Amino acid sequence: MNASAIRIRLMQAEDFNAVVGIDERVLKARRPEYYEIKFEKLFKSKDYLPASLVAEKEGTVVGFVMGEIYMGQYGIFQEAATLDTIGVDPVCQHQGIGEQLLSEFIDHLRKLGVKKINTLVDWNDARLIHFFSANRFSPSMTINLERRL
Repeated sequence: MNASAIRIRLMQAEDFNAVVGIDERVLKARRPEYYEIKFEKLFKSKDYLPASLVAEKEGTVVGFVMGEIYMGQYGIFQEAATLDTIGVDPVCQHQGIGEQLLSEFIDHLRKLGVKKINTLVDWNDARLIHFFSANRFSPSMTINLERRL
């Protein structure tokens, strides 16, 4: 795919159905409630700066990346952001769209003064670990702990 045929832009509220649809095709599970919460926070909260992007091909959303830059308590800017969701429509995967989205996401955050991006990946998801590794993510010095109840 010609990378110039893909347009990256800030996510808009109108992208909800496209994002949910891509997520469903990737995960083979529907999660509109998850995205309702994400979109509510993204478009109605004053505590978050816009950081989520979509990739368009011929006017159709074919991928997205969602993250947050938390303004912090009392409006004090934090130099870290999170990347919590990335998805590319399965028919458009392996064409560089995910890398292009991630690159634009990083450039956008850098311009906003972010110095570090955190994300979580399932230990057993080798494809996603490889994707992030290929894009210069590395294990952090923080360990995610859990307790089953």
